[in-house]
Amino acid sequence: MDLLLILLFALLGLFVGSFLNVCIDRLPRGQSIISPPSHCPVCNRKLGVLDLIPVLSYLWLRGRCRSCRAPIPFRLPLVEGVTAFLFALLYSKLGLGLELAAFFVYVSFLVVIFVIDLEHQLVLDKISYPGMIVAFILSFFRPGIRTFSVFWPGLGIESALLGGALGLVVLALIVIVSRGGMGWGDVKMAALVGLMTGFPLVIVALLLSWIGGGLVAAVLLTLRLKGRKDLLPFGTFLAVSALVTLLWGQSIWQWYWR
Repeated sequence: MDLLLILLFALLGLFVGSFLNVCIDRLPRGQSIISPPSHCPVCNRKLGVLDLIPVLSYLWLRGRCRSCRAPIPFRLPLVEGVTAFLFALLYSKLGLGLELAAFFVYVSFLVVIFVIDLEHQLVLDKISYPGMIVAFILSFFRPGIRTFSVFWPGLGIESALLGGALGLVVLALIVIVSRGGMGWGDVKMAALVGLMTGFPLVIVALLLSWIGGGLVAAVLLTLRLKGRKDLLPFGTFLAVSALVTLLWGQSIWQWYWR
């Protein structure tokens, strides 16, 4: 039964990933994610049902448009596959319940932010603000952090608000001090991550993003792929660290304090 549910949630992730690709393609351009229907951006041919099967359509068409043979970005099946894997992983870790549904929503936001920031170096307000509202609402239905539950029962909403405030303040101070070393979109995303992970796990998310960003920057500088003045898309590191924190943040926090 568990294997069947894992496969079903992976299948759900494939189709959610297909929709996330639409968001990734259209939101940076200011286009609607509803209309027009999915089409080839080169020849404008409307895609049929057989063109929209996640991953399989890409393999069947050998990565090219059925009509004009223009190449289809490999990012499309990659996002679909990664989303399917994450949905299956979340179910295997959390089981059925409201928290699983909340994490599906969180992961969807994080995947979109990750890819858009990687491709365009943008963290869009039209994603961050709705994400904050959704995370705030979902915090009413999520359990509090067990580490603090003895001292502060019913921590869900308080934890989310504290996490969001801390993420916002810390990143805002960095932007002010660095004078342009980081964008205000990253500040809003830090608030979103804080609302998702809550306090104190937002600390884990921020630390992981700084460690990951520092390590990647060091490698790129060593290989001379980036200069000292080149900016890195910090939102991508924050998205990955938020995902890791959602999955294993509590264990990391308790391990550290032990």
